[in-house]
Amino acid sequence: MGSYWSAHENILELKVYDENTVTKDDLLFTVLFDVAKIQLGETVHLTFQLNPKSREISSLEVLVDNRRTKTEPSEKDFLFSVKGSYEASRTLSLGSPLQRTGPLDFHYIKYSLSELCVALAEKKPHSFLCTSGEEKKDYHASLTIPLDSLPFTEKVAVAKDETINLHVKSNDWSRNLDVRLEFDLCMEEKNFLQKRRKFVASALKKALHLEQDLQDHEVPVVAVMTTGGGTRALTSLLGNLLGLQKLDLLDAVSYITGSSGSTWTLSHLYQSADWSHKDLSGQIGELRRHMTKSKLSCFSLESLKYYDKELKLRKQEGYQISSIDFWGLLLEKALSDGKNNHKLSDERQALNHGQNPLPIYMILNMKEDYSLSEFKEWVEFTPYEVGFLKYGAFIRAEDFGSEFFMGRLMRKLPESRICFMKGLWSNVFSYNLLDAWHLSDPTERPSLRCTQNRTVDVEADQPSLPARSHDLDTYMVTPECGIMGIIRQVLTERVMVSKFYNFLKGFQLHNEYLQSKSFCRWKDTVLDKFPNQLTEAAEFLCLADTAGYIDISYPPLMRLERKVDVVLHLNYSSGSQTLPLEEASKYFLKQGIPFPKIHLSEEEKKHLKECYIFEDADIPEAPTVVFFPLVNDTFKKYKEPGVERSPAEMAQGNVDVSTIFSPYCLNSFTYTEEEFDKLVELTSYNIQNNKHLILQALNSAIEQKRQHKK
Repeated sequence: MGSYWSAHENILELKVYDENTVTKDDLLFTVLFDVAKIQLGETVHLTFQLNPKSREISSLEVLVDNRRTKTEPSEKDFLFSVKGSYEASRTLSLGSPLQRTGPLDFHYIKYSLSELCVALAEKKPHSFLCTSGEEKKDYHASLTIPLDSLPFTEKVAVAKDETINLHVKSNDWSRNLDVRLEFDLCMEEKNFLQKRRKFVASALKKALHLEQDLQDHEVPVVAVMTTGGGTRALTSLLGNLLGLQKLDLLDAVSYITGSSGSTWTLSHLYQSADWSHKDLSGQIGELRRHMTKSKLSCFSLESLKYYDKELKLRKQEGYQISSIDFWGLLLEKALSDGKNNHKLSDERQALNHGQNPLPIYMILNMKEDYSLSEFKEWVEFTPYEVGFLKYGAFIRAEDFGSEFFMGRLMRKLPESRICFMKGLWSNVFSYNLLDAWHLSDPTERPSLRCTQNRTVDVEADQPSLPARSHDLDTYMVTPECGIMGIIRQVLTERVMVSKFYNFLKGFQLHNEYLQSKSFCRWKDTVLDKFPNQLTEAAEFLCLADTAGYIDISYPPLMRLERKVDVVLHLNYSSGSQTLPLEEASKYFLKQGIPFPKIHLSEEEKKHLKECYIFEDADIPEAPTVVFFPLVNDTFKKYKEPGVERSPAEMAQGNVDVSTIFSPYCLNSFTYTEEEFDKLVELTSYNIQNNKHLILQALNSAIEQKRQHKK
């Protein structure tokens, strides 16, 4: 991965518009051409049809043309700009000759034919729209300097009878990268796993009554995978973890992944450095107090003033403020006793000795003009790093939100408090109408292809250029116009977007990126063949909850480097309990990622059991999935595994987690004490009552690792 971004892909984009006198010019089509296909000075002709119903023929001519432009300056106010640089443009006003001005710095991509443009300001007369003292200026380019020819020094006349010395110098900026570019795990996680392995081996020896200690190669990697579900997920996860603790199996777990509501539980637990080795009843009691209290105080005048103060502070720190930040502050007020200065990187203290599983928070990166089924990229957060699974690009957790350019940290912002991260991880407010449609019926994901841009491979029927393995084909992309274009604009508009500075900004993809197995493992968007439109070209990341696509947090566990053997799937989704798992299985099958096939009849889905084991002997690389749907089955009659309820206790077993009248629906943010206790008891019981299936999966994983060693 070290050279993944080095020999970059150069794609020429030619956009063709119609000319409208009154309205905005319409984009007719875009041609994307890989310039590696031609040599310097060579002319290439490609023929393509603009419209299948038309006989008009267009010819695309690609040339290399370098020109320098100089104009006579007449003012003393300058605008310096380098397109594609981190700074973009900077203004310099010349004052008294005795006043010394400092140098202006630009950071740009080397060998990219960058140019420094110097523009002069011309004063415009005051208009009736200008307030007193305002002065409008137009900037006109007077000098263009190709930066590849530097070092460069030139004296430029800027006014009659006056001159200035303009010095331009290019230097190598050899500072090390602040972005880690590799698909492998970071060193901190590797060290953690080495320490954690001792806890896992000891727990498994005790649980499985093994006579001998497990060797390192025999110790399976076990993960807990949780879904979203708001406060239902928060509460249910507490019960599930309590059940694992009562079985002495918490120490057998190396990873816990979460999304949306389950991240609220994890971020609360990891404020304690030894949470999994303490009786969870204390943590459960604390969250019980918050879940059962009135939430009216969240909207008191005092609280609103606090939110306003915190949002202003966050803006001063340099963050892009949105309603998602307000949502995070609401969560803080609702689920804690006051301002909480805990941060994601602080959770390393809970991992220093391998004493707890490693938490991984899952989210999606999206684009504003596309639905999640068309474009999404998996982003993981750990106390060590934040990064993209698809690109193999990671930054330190404390640097998330700061400004980067070409892999260097340019402006450090204070690390976000955990409440803002909770708001981000449970951001269900950035979905557009297409996402909402897909959420209501996931089987209808392809239903609006008629609104998508039409993409044609120009070279498909005319292979006139010598092909190389890493060259991209030439595509013509025609946007939908007319009524379908309007419909698409309405359906894909995102009213609220959570934006963070893009730490991939300035990078360029390697020219063989489509041959990278690691990239292709997560290549699932309509833009993957168009590198200029992928994430490294964006100013900001746009992030949202995973439930808008599939309500899972599996992807980090499917990284080859983590080598996960067993996954305990704890489901808290609303609606169908099996749908997220089925959708995940289909998704991983499509991506070529080893995962067991899910087979459940319609009759089985109507009467779900508490636990299922899914494994695939034909795919030994696939993890074993121990699936726990959120159901109330034998808990109705048993208060503990093997202990029947008395007639007086039968009411305690009546826990509605499936009907529309359930108190645990997504929009319920306050439970009664009885409702909270029942849900915790149910989810704890479901784990304990299926101890034999969990141990069966763990034992099989150990045997498989032993066989693999042989």
